[in-house]
Amino acid sequence: MFLPQEIIRAKRDGKALSKAQIDFFVDGIRNESVTEGQIAALAMAVYFQGMSMDERIALTQAMRDSGEVLEWASLNLNGPVLDKHSTGGVGDVVSLMLGPMVAACGGYVPMISGRGLGHTGGTLDKFDAIPGYNTAPDNTLFRQVVKEVGVAIIGQTGNLAPADKRFYATRDVTSTVESVPLITASILSKKLAAGLQGLALDVKAGSGAFMPSYELSKELAQSLVTVANGAGVKTSALITDMSQVLAWSAGNAVEVREAVRYLRGDERNPRLHEVTMALCAEMLMLGGLAENEAAARDKLQQALDSGRAAEAFARMVSTLGGPLDFIERYDVHLAQAAIVKPVYAQQAGVVTQMNTRELGLAVVALGGGRRRADDKLDYSVGLTEIIALGESVDNQRPLAMIHARTEADWQEAAAQVQAAISLGEQAPAALPAVYERIAP
Repeated sequence: MFLPQEIIRAKRDGKALSKAQIDFFVDGIRNESVTEGQIAALAMAVYFQGMSMDERIALTQAMRDSGEVLEWASLNLNGPVLDKHSTGGVGDVVSLMLGPMVAACGGYVPMISGRGLGHTGGTLDKFDAIPGYNTAPDNTLFRQVVKEVGVAIIGQTGNLAPADKRFYATRDVTSTVESVPLITASILSKKLAAGLQGLALDVKAGSGAFMPSYELSKELAQSLVTVANGAGVKTSALITDMSQVLAWSAGNAVEVREAVRYLRGDERNPRLHEVTMALCAEMLMLGGLAENEAAARDKLQQALDSGRAAEAFARMVSTLGGPLDFIERYDVHLAQAAIVKPVYAQQAGVVTQMNTRELGLAVVALGGGRRRADDKLDYSVGLTEIIALGESVDNQRPLAMIHARTEADWQEAAAQVQAAISLGEQAPAALPAVYERIAP
């Protein structure tokens, strides 16, 4: 029998916690025998003293096991169960194409996604923009869609890693969110509770990333890969660029529109395509569906060219309650903003820098993200045709199209977009879409 205060004292003094101590404390978070003050004290102790990789693995496994862990063996699936997680960004619409693309190549993707957080958009909010789409199906329907379609993208069910939910809420109000060991356990406990065989991680770096520096992004990627593999799930990570908006659009309905057009082959943003293909290829290799990256990319391109990926998306949408003709008539089904007009730069020039975080906050201010947890979203608002680094702007080529509810909203967003994009005379050096791969 342990005492919570003695566990806190040990970590406060820089000692390593045993698996038994961590299991006891996490069980106390789950059954509420550990108080809010004790959770806050341990979080602060970890923030300052850190955790070894063994401690991180034990914490991740304890939080994973605090609730239901999904199993897929009983469905006799004829392929691996795979997923990806992104640390979040602006215009990061990758999941919407990735799930169907991997499903079209023989993988099964039970993707449990989150809502928007701060300046970053949430995959779940994007799917809520599709009329009728059920982001909270019961377990029977969720399993049925995964088995029949190969992909289901839904929200977190109440009983996946419940200890993490309580732990995170306390970290949020005690300034202990930015701890790599705690971020690692929080992300992975939920993902590993989904019963995965392979996990690809997309860790962002740049002005729109969650981590403030490249070094911290790399530290997080290495921690996630080491801990996930230590907990028994084949995992690799890519560090990808978020120094500009990833897609041409940022918002909910506008990003769904871009994803559908991508899957149909109407248009594909080159950077978005590279990040999507790279992450899908990681998943196919982790799941044994491709021997190497070249073979994986060939398979994925065939899934796109043949229309199988688009078909998987269409079937997922309709099976989860969305329109039967969504992929053909997406413009009819998606909400459109009352005002759609361009914002121009105040002088001509070349885009040299982008404060991507500020562009994300402009979408939030338009009503496309939450300032408070209970805010209702306007799915129609956002930015489209967003300029890229190195491109020229003048009185013909705008910085972006703003989709807004009112003229006043448009004016406010226009000022934010202008302030977030820096112009100069010379194009900056081109940045890669994918910086590096972190393998186990």
